[in-house]
Amino acid sequence: MRRAVFAWVVALAALGCDRDGVQLRFVIQTPYERYRARLRELELDLTALGRDWIAAGKASLTAARSIELPYRETRYLDPRSAAAQAYRLKLERGQRLAVRLEMPDSSPLQVQIFLDLFWLADSASEPQLVASAEAGSWELEYVAMRPGTYLLRVQPELLRGGRVTVTLRAHASLAFPVHGRDIDAIRSVFGAPRDGGRRTHHGIDIFAPRGTPVIAAAEGRISRVTTNRLGGNVIWLREARYGRRLYYAHLDRHAVAPDTWVKPGDTIGFVGNTGNARTTPPHLHFGIYLRGEGPVDPFYHVFEPRQRPPEFAGDPSLIGSWARVSRRETSLRAFPAATGAPLERLQRSTAFQVLAGTGRWYLARLPDGREGYLPAADAEPLKPLGRVQIAQAAALRTVPGPMGEPIATLPRGQVVTILGRYGSFALVLNEDHTRGWVDHSNLAAVAALSEVD
Repeated sequence: MRRAVFAWVVALAALGCDRDGVQLRFVIQTPYERYRARLRELELDLTALGRDWIAAGKASLTAARSIELPYRETRYLDPRSAAAQAYRLKLERGQRLAVRLEMPDSSPLQVQIFLDLFWLADSASEPQLVASAEAGSWELEYVAMRPGTYLLRVQPELLRGGRVTVTLRAHASLAFPVHGRDIDAIRSVFGAPRDGGRRTHHGIDIFAPRGTPVIAAAEGRISRVTTNRLGGNVIWLREARYGRRLYYAHLDRHAVAPDTWVKPGDTIGFVGNTGNARTTPPHLHFGIYLRGEGPVDPFYHVFEPRQRPPEFAGDPSLIGSWARVSRRETSLRAFPAATGAPLERLQRSTAFQVLAGTGRWYLARLPDGREGYLPAADAEPLKPLGRVQIAQAAALRTVPGPMGEPIATLPRGQVVTILGRYGSFALVLNEDHTRGWVDHSNLAAVAALSEVD
């Protein structure tokens, strides 16, 4: 037994090392795939725990929980099992997703947690990996150049885990192109009709006083500085990283020369109304063009949401443990909001497992495996409801119902402590501190010794 434990310790130590230890026969790009390669090299993928870890990573993408940004969740990733969690979210073209993980008692150097982002073309397609956090990092950023559904997977290495807070936010990927202004200054949007409907607007119009500085929205090269009939004084900026071509029009005057390398915030011109905008108040026409697609809506590229994810208002110590309903009745809902579709009415003392917490809600798993959200204010830790005697010999089970595996047999007259209920079963604590489920019919023949409902 000692040799087996020692082998596991040596193997896992090798897994956590990037430079030394096992030599790979091929190069893998992401930390997650590099870790899987080490599992194969050490033949840990042939063990039950190794197989479970690989399977959990795949299964989490299929069972990803839908969220809306911004989002913050505190969750317990059990180090004793192959824990993995995935989130399904929507991103608009041009949004910059920022993901951050926090653990109160650990650091990335102590616990390796893999962050992988996938794009889902449609429900029938395999998820396509688009970004991964660097090894030793709990942060990931990604600019979505394709709008649609994305999946974020969070998975710690084998035998690692704990209570982790995951924060996901969407940001602008470009600096706002007019100094001192934000989206409130936009008065005409992409696709608006022009010339009596004969054409559509290929940008956004940002209104500001004449002479307000116009700034570089990204790092890149000024490719053209010119004047034409429609746009008046115009500037084209080719972004260095993502290849977006940024178009600035109706400038009062230029402030930059062609082939100049600029950084976000550099002044390149000034707001005006030159070209075909002479009859309108001064404003900047700002457009974005992509190779092979032409003009695209700039809004989400420059939109910086003001909303912040709410802080968790529940009890962090309950995350990963069991709790029960404290009110006479509450609703289990599909989403963490009062408007979320109700899934089931839960009565007082109903026991459930707390999987995670977000805002004022707990994500609960009922004893039958169903999951949903309930208000954190409607829950409390497990504590004795009362002590009762077993009326007749009964099985103490892992879950309520005949499918529950028997843990022990409780003899007639045995005194147990009731902690919670679910359906026709009671969650009890035996004298030897074993916890399990007992059919109420085995308790109904005698009165509670000190039960409190």
